[in-house]
Amino acid sequence: MKKLVLVTVLLAAATTAFAGGMSDPVMDAPVVVSAMDGANSSDSGLLIPLIILALLAAGVS
Repeated sequence: MKKLVLVTVLLAAATTAFAGGMSDPVMDAPVVVSAMDGANSSDSGLLIPLIILALLAAGVS
């Protein structure tokens, strides 16, 4: 009987812990599309990884 009362009290305490915690919904910022006027060339994006690979190859050998 004591366990039944204990379980009832714990369940009542657990359900009241969720009550009253309502907050305003968080709205995401609107998505803004921007046009890239001067797009980067593929050469500049490829140069840095090639330099890193060359340094790693020099360090291994």
